[in-house]
Amino acid sequence: MRLGLAGGYAGMGMGEDLLDLVQEADRLGYASVWVAEAYGSDTVTVLSWLAAQTQNIGLGAGVMQIPARTPAMTAMTAATLDTLSKGRFLLGLGVSGPQVSEGWHGVRFAQPLARTREYVDIVRMALARQPVAYDGDHFTLPLPDGPGKSLRLTIHPPRPDLPIYLAAVGPKNLALAGEVADGWLGIFVSPEHSAEQFSLLRDARAAAGKGTPQDPMAGFDVVASVPVVVSDDLEAARAAVAPYTALYIGGMGSREQNFYNRLARSMGFDEAADTIQDLYLAGRPRDAADAVPMELADATALLGPPERIAERVGRYADAGVTTLSVAPYARTTQERCDILRLMARAVTG
Repeated sequence: MRLGLAGGYAGMGMGEDLLDLVQEADRLGYASVWVAEAYGSDTVTVLSWLAAQTQNIGLGAGVMQIPARTPAMTAMTAATLDTLSKGRFLLGLGVSGPQVSEGWHGVRFAQPLARTREYVDIVRMALARQPVAYDGDHFTLPLPDGPGKSLRLTIHPPRPDLPIYLAAVGPKNLALAGEVADGWLGIFVSPEHSAEQFSLLRDARAAAGKGTPQDPMAGFDVVASVPVVVSDDLEAARAAVAPYTALYIGGMGSREQNFYNRLARSMGFDEAADTIQDLYLAGRPRDAADAVPMELADATALLGPPERIAERVGRYADAGVTTLSVAPYARTTQERCDILRLMARAVTG
């Protein structure tokens, strides 16, 4: 199991010392850093900034939002970043959610699976430097009633088969990731509750003839984003990650459409999911965080003193995680770097 760094959003949380953390992760041999975007900082600018100031670490988009860019623009950006970073870019894609897609980008959220499938097709076509011609339900290139022509990417990226990851939560999205992508970006991954998720990925890859007959998951990168809090006080550790957990389960979407709330329910936390969402949507985020149960926080994060974290980290590898993307929670840059070093010792010995 490799290590990654969950970089989050620039300017929020660890954004102010992101460069220090990424450079330390690069020095420690971390495989990748993953940078997010929603409706604030964008992924591409931050990764370009990091690429110029690091040597070896993989530069992961976690994610580039599908409604924010045309597939051709995404292919151009991926090819450019991969060229400038000498083959270090990792393209993570996600449809976001209906509130951001429709409210921020003005793109209808309908049929997200079909749109994602077509989007990935076109990105792969462009990166392979094929003439881009596509007749889908959501994308038609070139437009049939105008002067457009089928064009080919003018630059030669280092990797025409640059790896594509999908952020997926629901069962159908997970199956699509297994079928069309090279990796899965998972959030709130619990080793004790992940059997169905891995089964969906494995079955989809087997059906698509991916991997090997003996191991359909061969060559597929499972990236799990995991908060890490080092503390002798487990309740204090829970409280540190609870606002993040409550934000996603309670506030990332409407009452009718919140994928993370559904995920918590699938893990058996129905009552907690209801309470967290009720409080968050009522404008009480602190109370929502207080309602995050220890069992949920402990299942989806690494909490406790160093020896407890070292004992529990192997659960992820045993479950099938191939890249553990560490989100270090601490008050200072030094303490966050200490967590990165702790995780390097725990995973690599």
